[in-house]
Amino acid sequence: MKASRTLGWIVLLSAVAAAGYFGWKHHEQSVQRAENAQKAAARKPAIPVSISPVEKTDFPVYLTGLGTVQGFNTVQVRTRDDGQIDKIVFKEGDLLAEIDPRPYQAALDQAKAKKVQDEADLANANLDLQRYTKLGEFATRQQLDTQPAMVARLTALIAADDAAMTNTQIQLDYTQVTSPIAGVVGLRQVDVGNIVNAATQTGIVTVAQIEPIAVIFTAPEDQLPYISEAQKAAGLKVIAITTDGKKPLAEGTLAVINNQVDTTSGTIRLKAVFDNKSHALWPGQSVSTRLLVKTLKDATVVPDNAIQHSTNGLYAYVVGEDNKAELRKVKVSQSIDGRSVVDEGLKPGERVITGGQFKVQPGTTVTTAVASSDPASSKVQQE
Repeated sequence: MKASRTLGWIVLLSAVAAAGYFGWKHHEQSVQRAENAQKAAARKPAIPVSISPVEKTDFPVYLTGLGTVQGFNTVQVRTRDDGQIDKIVFKEGDLLAEIDPRPYQAALDQAKAKKVQDEADLANANLDLQRYTKLGEFATRQQLDTQPAMVARLTALIAADDAAMTNTQIQLDYTQVTSPIAGVVGLRQVDVGNIVNAATQTGIVTVAQIEPIAVIFTAPEDQLPYISEAQKAAGLKVIAITTDGKKPLAEGTLAVINNQVDTTSGTIRLKAVFDNKSHALWPGQSVSTRLLVKTLKDATVVPDNAIQHSTNGLYAYVVGEDNKAELRKVKVSQSIDGRSVVDEGLKPGERVITGGQFKVQPGTTVTTAVASSDPASSKVQQE
């Protein structure tokens, strides 16, 4: 019994010793693997990335939309006389077309001759009136009553002649078809030799005023209170851009907010006016519009390509003083022209990664190149 108990203790102590040895060996191997991993990490080259500083600056907030250019005034020029077109002038100027003036010139000459005839009759009637007045009692009662009436009738007839002359002069003037506004003429709708009349609905040409010019565009109805409030404070700036968004065309101001919301589309129509001295805008042209509704003061701004998307929301990588990447969750409220306003997650002066993020993970050592925060700039300076 005693020998058997001693053997048991020996076996137990041997097992404990073996377990301790193997545990110590496993620990030594783990420590060695960790040291090797650290050494390998230390030997791993830093990942090259581009960075940009987080800025504190004023940020303009625009409402974007689509619009159509319209002539500030558009007039379809029609004839006010009946006749044959003798001439059409389609240079930018006052005279547009000329209608055969001969019938109207003849009518004017006839009216002038009629006035001369009536003036002669009036002069003779005045002389007769003077003679009858001097005769006194030797003149008949009828002569004394009739002659003043004759003078008055002829005087009224001359006044009618003056009105007829004025009317025929107006009709003659109408043979010179002029533009009521300064603008640009379109394609002619009649040719020389055609007969035109005032009753027809077909015009000779359409004239559009392009200095200034207007753009009609829309905005969401939920933005109407903000637009109205800003418009009362000061005139709102509107920028017209090509539909591809690449080339600004002109800057103008918001002139009119329509008096009714379009219930089918949930939008409000707006009208902006542009000086258009360069004629960059043309009637009927489609443009993109930007309406400046407000400017955020001292906003935290980063380039758009610093903002990354994931299933958990938006994030950005910040480079610390030790050149290690740190993941930050962010909230973005505005974004335009390659820049975004960050409300939470970043501070002015920090450095965010704008290129090479696909190789970066939290804690990764990076080597940085500073990129300009201006989207138009392509210069990069190595630190």
